[in-house]
Amino acid sequence: MSTQTPESFEWTDLDRRAVDTARLLAADAVQKVGNGHPGTAMSLAPAAYTIFQKVMKHDPADPEWTGRDRFVLSPGHTSLTLYTQLFLAGYELELDDLKAFRTQGSKTPGHPEYGHTAGVETTTGPLGQGAANAVGMAMAARYERGLFDPETPEGTSPFDHTIWAIVSDGDLEEGVSSEASSLAGHQKLGNLVFLYDDNHISIEGDTETAFSEDVLKRYEAYGWHTQRIEPTAEGDVDVPALHAALQAAKAETGRPSIIAMRTIIAWPAPTAQNTEASHGSALGAEEIAATKRVLGFDPEQTFEVSDEVLRHARRALDRGAEAHAAWDKKIAEWRTAQPERAELFDRVSKGELPEGWQDALPVFEEGASVATRAASGKILQALGPVLPELWGGSADLAGSNNTTIDKTSSFLPEGNPLPEANPYGRTVHFGIREFSMAAEMNGIALHGNTRIYGGTFLVFSDYMRNAVRMSALMQLPVTYVWTHDSIGLGEDGPTHQPVEHLASLRAIPGLNVVRPADANETALAWAEILKRHATDPAPHGLALTRQGVPTYAPNEDAAKGGYVLADSSTEVPEVIIMATGSEVQLAMAARDALEAEGTGTRVVSMPCVEWFDQQPAAYRESVLPAAVKARVAVEAGIGLTWYRYVGDAGRIVSLEHFGASADANALFAEYGFTPENVADAARTSLAAARA
Repeated sequence: MSTQTPESFEWTDLDRRAVDTARLLAADAVQKVGNGHPGTAMSLAPAAYTIFQKVMKHDPADPEWTGRDRFVLSPGHTSLTLYTQLFLAGYELELDDLKAFRTQGSKTPGHPEYGHTAGVETTTGPLGQGAANAVGMAMAARYERGLFDPETPEGTSPFDHTIWAIVSDGDLEEGVSSEASSLAGHQKLGNLVFLYDDNHISIEGDTETAFSEDVLKRYEAYGWHTQRIEPTAEGDVDVPALHAALQAAKAETGRPSIIAMRTIIAWPAPTAQNTEASHGSALGAEEIAATKRVLGFDPEQTFEVSDEVLRHARRALDRGAEAHAAWDKKIAEWRTAQPERAELFDRVSKGELPEGWQDALPVFEEGASVATRAASGKILQALGPVLPELWGGSADLAGSNNTTIDKTSSFLPEGNPLPEANPYGRTVHFGIREFSMAAEMNGIALHGNTRIYGGTFLVFSDYMRNAVRMSALMQLPVTYVWTHDSIGLGEDGPTHQPVEHLASLRAIPGLNVVRPADANETALAWAEILKRHATDPAPHGLALTRQGVPTYAPNEDAAKGGYVLADSSTEVPEVIIMATGSEVQLAMAARDALEAEGTGTRVVSMPCVEWFDQQPAAYRESVLPAAVKARVAVEAGIGLTWYRYVGDAGRIVSLEHFGASADANALFAEYGFTPENVADAARTSLAAARA
């Protein structure tokens, strides 16, 4: 799609009519269903149209085209801003889809949903996260260029593209956008452009109720390029000024850009414009009819789209095909010049792993005491040389999380004074910004062609939770490395000791929480996560120990989520003890005591209940036979997860209160995480099962 320069910019009557058509489609769609957000979609129609029709490189016939720019609508409540442009440009949406807005099974849900509607790059709605997603996309675009085409001069590579995002007052009030914007400025992400819809309206009225800062000064302090445009005398968007500002932002490649655009919400509705009511309510039939008269449309018609307007807007298909063809030519030349990188690109873009990659996985010595966080670090460093698409880091806890994949290569922009700085580096320093780290990881995964992980302490997953939920909602293959997973972190005390977190995270549908028992389970867990990246994409959270734990012989069944680590001496076990993470050693020691008494005892290591629940019923029965009613579950957290596994006669050794600042061994002993207490729980369960 050849974008227009300021000198060649054209804005015809058909462009104006197409914009007005989009405004009224938004008003009609909300009026038809009876709920929604018409005002912002009306006032943003000129801006969205300008981006889609005059500026952005995209191909409506191929929404997944690698060479495309990305567009993020961070204020997802104004989803019609996006849907009307997708319809006009010739994506898979048609007029009937707009008529079905917010109804069951439609392609136009209330908020844009990734994977549901062609052309929607991310699910947005929780404000601020779309902005952080866009930052992640810009980071991924830079890393992708470094993987495949680092030497080509800037602006000439087939992997050069721009991330465009519309953001709102609400997005910029949410702290996650501040975290992400700070990082974007630090990273000098010159491929990122925010268009800030400064409409002065929130649900509670004028934004003066809660928001009066100078946004552009804030962004200037972050290191962004800033511009401001004012509306026309009539109150509409000044489209030529907007186009010039967008082009200037694209030309600024040394830092991210933000354009503050003053708009009048619901313009040009005669009485609804500039009111909070127009933000989240239908305008009403009379107001819509009056607006149609103002714009020269028939007030008796709804969802009016002239053939002439649609033909004009759908020339975007021709421009997209032209841009795609030019890119195909450029990528073909690149393939000829860079055959090895082309081979890497083909593998990575398919989500495949290189032949023999698993040979790089370390096998840890049986019996050794190794913290699973330390094992994870060794695994990452071993995988780095064979999986260049794997990158990541930590929220300023790399030394504790063991997330440094390459100590000599940090993802930092040109001009950064650190000796390991490299704009295409492997190790990401997210800073103390857990929430935005998770949202940025989502953006990186959405961008595609890399594999991302990010670390912090498990207790701080609370800061990240809504972004983790969005990972699960979109089924994105991101990996969270959560270390210091229990009271085993000791003296830092209850503020840092996770108690409810494992159960809470397991409550998120679609998130796989993996708490390996030892170093070898950790290696097998990483291998399974990497295998699932393309075939069964989902977010994973690794919960890893600070303290050393015994190492057992590797067992491939760990990838099934639960398996028999040590079996009963009797043909049918009398009692089953299941455990995760650092508590598996307690189960093993309790088994020794029970077996010495003549009680047949099976130990089941359950690193991932989600993986286990995905296994065939026959396998699950072979591990946890229904006939064995005496069961114990052991985990240093609340017991919520385990009731469905232990049954009525079962017992749970858990932690139902906060911890304390003390030595880890002392805390485990005080709170009953001992082999003796686990064995006693097994005896109690046996008695209950026999009663």
